[in-house]
Formats: sequence, structure tokens, C-alpha cells
Amino acid sequence: MTAPVRFPRFFVTAPAPCPYLAGRTERKVFTELKGPHADALNDALGRIGFRRSQTVAYRPSCADCTACVSVRVAADEFQASSTQKRNLKRNSDLEASICHPWSTAEQFTLLQRYLAARHPGGGMATMDEVDYADMVEHTPVTSYVIEYREPSTGSGPGRLVGACLTDRQGDGLSMIYSFYDPEHEMRTGLGNYIILDHIRRAVSEGLPYVYLGYWVEGSERMQYKVRYRPLERLGRDGWQRLSDDDQERLIRDATTGRGPRGVPVGGGKDLLGASPDGWQPV
Repeated sequence: MTAPVRFPRFFVTAPAPCPYLAGRTERKVFTELKGPHADALNDALGRIGFRRSQTVAYRPSCADCTACVSVRVAADEFQASSTQKRNLKRNSDLEASICHPWSTAEQFTLLQRYLAARHPGGGMATMDEVDYADMVEHTPVTSYVIEYREPSTGSGPGRLVGACLTDRQGDGLSMIYSFYDPEHEMRTGLGNYIILDHIRRAVSEGLPYVYLGYWVEGSERMQYKVRYRPLERLGRDGWQRLSDDDQERLIRDATTGRGPRGVPVGGGKDLLGASPDGWQPV
């Protein structure tokens, strides 16, 4: 006798100030990931725009705004721009290691430097070591941390300059959270290099996509995502590829700083940050 299928129960968070667009509020719908079918549920929800944060999958559910758009790179068709090729060459000596999802003091120290420089007013700025351990280790799905290190100059490992918490889904790699040394004097574009490396990894593993999370056209800190071609966005009619003209315009606007302006400091990383006191069942 087959066990009955249990559909997940969804909740919504209470409205809160939007971290991406000034003067707006945000709300998220989410469900818990648990049990033997957590990977399958995470895969299914990922294809319809959900993201994972620890043991929950969530997506924006704002009453009067649809600015947050899920985007993914078609990895097997990706063609690096001249800038991206230079980035790959410049950082080709970095040694990447796939690690179990266990937090380390070295990772946390790097995260603190990253947050202080890039997201000083964000919700994660007050994270302590326990919070970071929860983010990395509380995962019911197939996850790992990819560490990026400079070549070793002695018997020990080289300097840690970047890391990414990554989920391996059925159709791609989902970049949950990446961080890096934002003030490295000799290396630039480390954040972009981590994305480029994930694209190469997806191709080598036969996975068609790299999920980049949410893109918000009016948020300055989210514009780096439009530089990866071909890019697909999730809309009412499913996943659709951006046309060459549209993506060229978005890249041009991101380069020149044109377009609507969002929250200048703080937001820019999409993790579920609402308190359980604000959760309401759907």
C-alpha cells in the first residue's frame, strides 16, 4: 500500500520594509523542508521561484509588487564576455574545494569582512558564529560549501578568499549565499569569479542551469546578475529567456548606473529573515 502524498503547508510572513526598493514593503510565502523527500520538494519549488534558507523554502509574495524576479543562467550555452574571460584568467590559480556543509571560524571571519564592506546595513550584519553555523549546517537537502583559496606557500592550506553555500538540485546548482574578500589588493571580481566557476561546474556535471536567486531591476546591488548570458527569468508564463536586445540594454544600464534606484546600502542578498512571530498560515 502506498503512503498518501502529503502536500506542504505554506505560511506567509508579516509585511516588513523591503530591503531592495525604498518605500515599499515585502512579504514572503514559505514552507518547511523536512523528511526523506526534502530534496525532491526543494527541486520542485526551485523550478517555480523558491529559494532555500536553512530548513525552509520561500519566495516573495508581495501584494502590490512583482519586482523580485527569479533568474538562472543557461550554463551549457553560456559564452563568457571578454571581461569575464579576463576574470577567469586572472583568478585561474585559485584552488576550489568542495566541503561538507560545516561552518568554520575562518569562513565566518571572511563573511564578517564581506558584510562590513558590502552590506553594512543589511539584516545579516549582526550575525554571530552561531547564526552562521545555522545558515550553513541546517540543511535537509544536498548542499556543500565551495571554498576558494590562493595557492599554499607552505604546508598548510592557502589563504581563503571566497566561499559559497550551494545546493545541488536536479536541474542545476543553486547559489544560496556567496561571500569573498572585498578588499583584496591583488584580486578583483572575486564574486563574479565564483559565479563563473559555478557555471563551469554545472556544465561539467551535466546540469543545465545555475540559479542566481532574485533579480530586482531597481536595486543597484542586484545588477551584476544581468551580465551572464543567456539569462532566463521566471514570469507568469514560466521561464523565458531574455532577448539579446533586452539583456544588452540591462547590461548597459548597469554599467552606466542608469535606471530606477533602489535601496543603496544594506539589502542585496535574498535570505529569509522574518521572525517566527510574524508567520501566518496560508
